[in-house]
Amino acid sequence: MSQLFTASPLRAAALAALCVAALPQSALATNGYFSHGYGVKSQAIAGVGIALPQDGLTAATNPAGTAFTGNRLDVGVNLFKPSRGSEIQGNGAGLDGKYSADGRELFLIPEFGYTRQIDSQLSVGLAVYGNGGMNTSYNTSPFQGFGVTQATKMNLEQLFISPSVAWKATPDHVFGAALNLAHQRFSMRGIQPFAGASASPLDVSDRGTDNSSGAGIRLGWIGQITPELRLGATWSSKIQGRFDKYKGLFAEQGGFDIPANYGVGLAWQLAQHWTLGLDYQVIELNDVKSVGTPLSQLTVQGQPLGSTNGPGFGWKDVKVVKLGVIHQLNDAWTLRAGYSHATQPIPKSETFLNILAPGVVQDHLTAGFTWKTSANSEWSAHYSHAFEKTVKGSGAIPANFGGGDANIRLKEDIIGVSYGWKF
Repeated sequence: MSQLFTASPLRAAALAALCVAALPQSALATNGYFSHGYGVKSQAIAGVGIALPQDGLTAATNPAGTAFTGNRLDVGVNLFKPSRGSEIQGNGAGLDGKYSADGRELFLIPEFGYTRQIDSQLSVGLAVYGNGGMNTSYNTSPFQGFGVTQATKMNLEQLFISPSVAWKATPDHVFGAALNLAHQRFSMRGIQPFAGASASPLDVSDRGTDNSSGAGIRLGWIGQITPELRLGATWSSKIQGRFDKYKGLFAEQGGFDIPANYGVGLAWQLAQHWTLGLDYQVIELNDVKSVGTPLSQLTVQGQPLGSTNGPGFGWKDVKVVKLGVIHQLNDAWTLRAGYSHATQPIPKSETFLNILAPGVVQDHLTAGFTWKTSANSEWSAHYSHAFEKTVKGSGAIPANFGGGDANIRLKEDIIGVSYGWKF
């Protein structure tokens, strides 16, 4: 196997990427509906990574980090367990009740990363990862009062394949770029009553799984400011997406773009075996009409679902602060911990439609380790917990849907493990 990677590392990386991409992708919701971090090591420090690259997944956060990880291959998997649901109160159409959306409880999220140093100035990489998504599975539909007799289920998945390149412009400053090749899958069932409020009533629910592919770029910079302090910045463009089978549900006739996002970070070596990382990230969810436009576009402005200016889920931009610490215990063991806090994307006035997408968690507590088993190989693991959050609706259900309010909740647990090989 070592001969395979030594003789043709790019071919081995491509093969591993295809294997990971072929695995069933899963849906998750952490910071909005983006993952809280990429790569097991980064996830162990609450997703910090803009100025603190650690493994082959670094291009998912900042492609400039590709220059800092050397020649390595990382393959990992996360086991994701969300607990989500909703409660409807004071509704005149018979929707009142508590509803569990845990019809599916466990998800597997594979990941793959590869980096290689070409020469003293140029490095390349490839990252394959689940960028984000959302899943709710109500075996008892919260819309049964509207006549829904089947389960109500929604599933959104996003897979990214990101080749990257990093250029060391000076000994202290690196610039990087990655091509973000994105594939999305979406399905919805059990919301037929909303067809009456749609510009395309036959394309709202029960249309099977639809797919969308698009491309964007991510740019990044990392600078060594002092021997102890490193700064970084990154920006990712919006990626165009469309689900034609659901053109009666999403604004702009099925438009569903992946939002632009950006961030800054620092890595500070506190002492010989201690490193502190801090990131600030902004995810521009409100700029995507199908996500950010409020329900009032339908109820007040009269714009139907699926129309150019139709309603979405009313999400706001998410702003996240991430703090992580790394302690090298000895030559074999490295310990990690982190905490992050995000702003709330879902206003109290928008909880009704978000029964389908309760991405409300705001706080993550994480921990993990790396065990170096030899000079060239290591195992890493993390545990991440998103504390339970409930957003209680306020005037959320319009009168023509029976009035009242919807409360939505979510908490999450994630366990991940990865194998890293240096060559």
